[in-house]
Amino acid sequence: MTEISQQSRTTTSSPAGLRRVVLAAIVGTAIEWYDFFLYATAAGLIFASLFFAPAGEGFGTILAFFTVGISFLFRPLGAFLAGHLGDRYGRKLVLMLTLILMGVSTTLIGLLPTYGQIGMLAPILLVLLRVLQGISAGGEWGGAALLAVEHAPRARRGIFGASPQIGVPIGLLLSSGSLALMTAIAPGDAFLQWGWRVPFLFSVLLIGVGVYIRRRVEETPVFEAMVAVKARAKAPIAQLFRKHWRVLVLTGLVPVGSHAAGYMTTGGYIQRYATDPAGPVGLPTGQVLSAVTASAVTWLIFTLVGGWLTDRIGRKRTFLLAWVLLFVAVIVAFPLVNTGNIGLLFLGLVFLTVGLGLANAPLSTVFAEAFPSSVRFSGVSIAYAISAIVGGAFAPTIATALVQATGSTWSVSIYLLVMIAISVTAIICLRDRTGIDLGPQNDEER
Repeated sequence: MTEISQQSRTTTSSPAGLRRVVLAAIVGTAIEWYDFFLYATAAGLIFASLFFAPAGEGFGTILAFFTVGISFLFRPLGAFLAGHLGDRYGRKLVLMLTLILMGVSTTLIGLLPTYGQIGMLAPILLVLLRVLQGISAGGEWGGAALLAVEHAPRARRGIFGASPQIGVPIGLLLSSGSLALMTAIAPGDAFLQWGWRVPFLFSVLLIGVGVYIRRRVEETPVFEAMVAVKARAKAPIAQLFRKHWRVLVLTGLVPVGSHAAGYMTTGGYIQRYATDPAGPVGLPTGQVLSAVTASAVTWLIFTLVGGWLTDRIGRKRTFLLAWVLLFVAVIVAFPLVNTGNIGLLFLGLVFLTVGLGLANAPLSTVFAEAFPSSVRFSGVSIAYAISAIVGGAFAPTIATALVQATGSTWSVSIYLLVMIAISVTAIICLRDRTGIDLGPQNDEER
């Protein structure tokens, strides 16, 4: 075996080093998604009245959800910037920058005056900070995915690749849990006046934790091999679009079904729908937030199960099993929510999170194996940004508009089923590269 091949196959040698990699992927991603989901949940619950009051309750809610979607439009910019930096200068640098940008943006939202205090400047500043969150999110996931997968032993890429995906339910658990806690500490008007700000301000402490952990992780062996053999592309994004655009499109469509279904909770839609006093459900905010928080545990567990499965039965089979379960969950979830029973609402969320966990687990590994090393950070980041726009960006806005237009949540279920069908088609068409060597000597085979 040549020296180059050996470099590209080598992972972090010590068990302690591997544990640091997994911890850095999980903790950093959890902090990023805590910040991101915190905004989406707050948008569904309170931002309509705090920042978009003149628009009225109905249209104000649509505007608040629209600001959730706006950030997704800037994810490609973050993906382009992070992809270029990550393919040219390393995965670790980008992970530090995205974490700091997200944390600072979230903390500033917690300090932002409302519309009643500074008028139109309030929603403008809110949107600008949300845009910065979108840029950060555009680069974070790709870096975390490659940090985990490019360090992983070949036979365990699936479970290692699931580690950044575990950060998603942990972020949801922390964001929903912190808001639920604040509704108990500062109920009613106190929550609207100052209670909602505390979880946003808490992000400044999380930045320090994430930076400390990520500084202790080594650069990936694959990138070090790229440097050693001078395999870094001068213009990785141009090369990506010229040579690998078909793979980029297919990988970008693979997660759209799970994104759309997942953003029913992570995007704040179900929280808003189930707590709306004028709506058909009208449950207390604290109960709904607690149910969402508890369902994040199921999501976490089945993400781990999905990572284990993808190393045992393969990437595609794990995806297809996940989408069958998610197909059923989408059909039964809203009828359970509409009962107005908090226990049945929680059951509906559990059905969703089982499928979401299994569907999210293989993403990091499949994306990393799809692209050659020289453009991998760019490919993974941009593909994920595409999937976020198509699948998640405006899912809460679309769901809100569909229910207002039809008066029925069945329209939302049909929309989600269509998105799942797109995902199934994309994974069937995507070439299976399970176990391929990720090093630069294999780039010409892609």
